[in-house]
Amino acid sequence: MPVPVPRQRDTPAVESGQAVLSASHTAAAPQALTLLVIEDDPAGGLTVPEILDADGHRIRLRNARNLTEATRLLTPDVHCILLDLALPGGPGTRTAGADTAVDELATLREVLRIAPRHAVLVLTAEADAERAAEAVRVGAQDFLFRDELDERLLSRAIRYAVERKRADIAQYKLAESKLRAQENARLERGLLPNPLLEGSDLRFAARYHAGRSRALLGGDFYDTVRTPDGTVHAMIGDVCGHGPDEAALGVELRIAWRALTLAGLCGDALLSTLQQVLEAERPCEEIFATVCTVDISPDGRRAGLCLAGHPAPLIARPGRPARLLPYENSGPALGLLPHARWPRRQVELGGTWSLMLYTDGLIEGRIGEGRERLGQDGMVEMINRHLTRGLRGEGLLEAAVTEARRLNGGELTDDVAVVLLDRASGSVRAPGPEQGVSVGQ
Repeated sequence: MPVPVPRQRDTPAVESGQAVLSASHTAAAPQALTLLVIEDDPAGGLTVPEILDADGHRIRLRNARNLTEATRLLTPDVHCILLDLALPGGPGTRTAGADTAVDELATLREVLRIAPRHAVLVLTAEADAERAAEAVRVGAQDFLFRDELDERLLSRAIRYAVERKRADIAQYKLAESKLRAQENARLERGLLPNPLLEGSDLRFAARYHAGRSRALLGGDFYDTVRTPDGTVHAMIGDVCGHGPDEAALGVELRIAWRALTLAGLCGDALLSTLQQVLEAERPCEEIFATVCTVDISPDGRRAGLCLAGHPAPLIARPGRPARLLPYENSGPALGLLPHARWPRRQVELGGTWSLMLYTDGLIEGRIGEGRERLGQDGMVEMINRHLTRGLRGEGLLEAAVTEARRLNGGELTDDVAVVLLDRASGSVRAPGPEQGVSVGQ
């Protein structure tokens, strides 16, 4: 069946030494549209002088007599396809049980399969309006009636179809991006630890904020577990870097630490094995991780402390200002020295205390507009101010992170993790996994 479109020679993709720009650059410079016509009688049809777009540029035409030729001519510079629904030679039939029926839109379905990113117009007789509407439901952008077609109508239909297809693709990408972000958020949320403190009278709180944009998980990691002998083990660490590889490595180290702790390792033996895990899993030899581990005795009055290049924890007791635990004789970060040692230091905690473990993201933010950092001394002063105001637990951590952001003059760029363990006379049992943990957005 002849298609009433103007006849003109194919125009090459490059004219006068200038390449045809891609569709994504239409805002930068005018662009000639290219129409691929698929019909079986290129010699027939209504002839008009030329088809012009809204800017007065000629719309280029290419002609294909069948799907084989259309596939060959379907290059990236084609913007729209005009398909004659009367074109014979499509896939042709569909079978349902013993009955076989002709699929009148088989050719259109094949065009949509081979050209999923192109706008598609269909051409049919006015008497076949029902099939034309079905073609749009199947995936065509619009339909045209053969008897009504002229230059202006075809030009407008091409422009609208191209813009509608672009909008559909953009909407699809947006929905896909949102779905991927939701899936990533669920995955990252599931990778954050649930403290195993059942049976302990210690109270637990944590605050976590990833430095990566839109991420829930960064290179910082922490965990807390209680072993069968009643000892509470807490850990916090920081993988250098801020990308997804560092976040994945942090999760691996946390899980390895939990497994090794539950298996009975502690102190130097645990960190030596953890370094082997790091060396086996890190993407390059320059990657290292700082770690702080604390094992609190069953009576809660003393603890063993190991530092692998990590800032020392902060301890607060009633009636005394908060201060840093001793950090002399600490070992190097994991992954720096192949045969390093990490001495375990015994620390007296007392009867009532709060122990705060943190990563350097909390102390490396700037103060105001200068280059001065908050630092550990500034953090200790900040915590003491909030303790004087009566803040404890999650409220204390939230206030500390909020003030660090304010002093920095904006969002902290590094990952931040803070863990707080409290022991007090008559304290309640530690919260379950859903309590006391906050993830920063």
